[in-house]
Amino acid sequence: MSAPGIPCQSSICPNGHPASTLECPTCHKLGIKGSFFCGQECFKAGCEQKTHKLIHELATRSDPNVNIAYLRTSLTCRPSDGTFNPFASFNFSGKMRPAYPLSPRRPVPDYIQRPDYAEDGQPISENRRAGQPVRILTKEEQEKMRTVCRLAREVLDIAAAAVRPGITTDEIDEIVHNAIIERNAYPSPLNYRGFPKSVCTSVNEVICHGIPDKRKLQEGDIVNLDVTLYYDGFHGDLNETYPVGHVSEGAQKLMRVTRQCLDEAIKICKPGALFRDLGKIIEPIARGNNCAVVRTYCGHGIHELFHCAPNVPHYSKNKAIGTMKPGMVFTIEPMINLGHNWDVMHWPDEWTATTVDGKLSAQFEDTLLITETGVENLTAGKRRADLYD
Repeated sequence: MSAPGIPCQSSICPNGHPASTLECPTCHKLGIKGSFFCGQECFKAGCEQKTHKLIHELATRSDPNVNIAYLRTSLTCRPSDGTFNPFASFNFSGKMRPAYPLSPRRPVPDYIQRPDYAEDGQPISENRRAGQPVRILTKEEQEKMRTVCRLAREVLDIAAAAVRPGITTDEIDEIVHNAIIERNAYPSPLNYRGFPKSVCTSVNEVICHGIPDKRKLQEGDIVNLDVTLYYDGFHGDLNETYPVGHVSEGAQKLMRVTRQCLDEAIKICKPGALFRDLGKIIEPIARGNNCAVVRTYCGHGIHELFHCAPNVPHYSKNKAIGTMKPGMVFTIEPMINLGHNWDVMHWPDEWTATTVDGKLSAQFEDTLLITETGVENLTAGKRRADLYD
């Protein structure tokens, strides 16, 4: 069906948004007028970034006769920097907003070994082994974990060095992606259950799973960088929260408390320790500093699988099952919110988790190996002056 004079609606049209004749069939069916594209490339790009599919979703939730004009305006109008918020009608809890369009998925060379979900997003091995006991790694497998965790630490430190006012989280994603590829490794988050990027960047009230986009980091922000890479058949996982320029005393305190929660929990790890007891260490520290421990997300086992047993909750009086034994590898990664509210809300992108009251959240994570005599921190880094000095 032709529509002379209607420009291509793709936000990233490489052809200058010419008058177009390719109509979105779903929009036609829903009675949404004006959804035309100059070619399949532009149409597919909009769908992959969820910017065009969002029109379908919101149109079916409400009266299209009232809201279609608003929906199209909210998705096609751009501020001066060319970005836009695809969820303009969403009731955000704080000041953070997404800055679309997302950049295209970054390529991974064919020679890089991939996890089983790399192509279709489905972690088949994880799903098949759900519910199985915690696996004890052999000495050879432990060495592979040491290697991949060392590489992950290198990449995180490279990304951290780039944190500054004015850089976008998408630019940080590119830095992480390239650093991982340079190490002949695969960025574990990329297409894991459909996640579109190579690192999670969680800013201010975003607790976890923030999607890198075109928003520039601002003076006073805090940002968590969650890096995981896959090398020689094993995953290595860690994250830290960083200040962007000078931050408030409250933000500094939150980061110190969150790091202390992780450090003190690591100290009790050894053969015979109970996983449920980690929360007994973490939550009193947080509550004693007027902070709350997020309960929705927990630490996890990690080796050939990205996420597996054991589950490692960070709050007290949890029901975690299991005793630590030599050869077990898992993460501890407390997410701590300012204030007393530990609950979580999610953006419509189905990934970004934020505090419900808009207050700041911080997180730190290490991957740990239980040894015959205690614990080895496989992702340990240098002492950070911004937290301890």
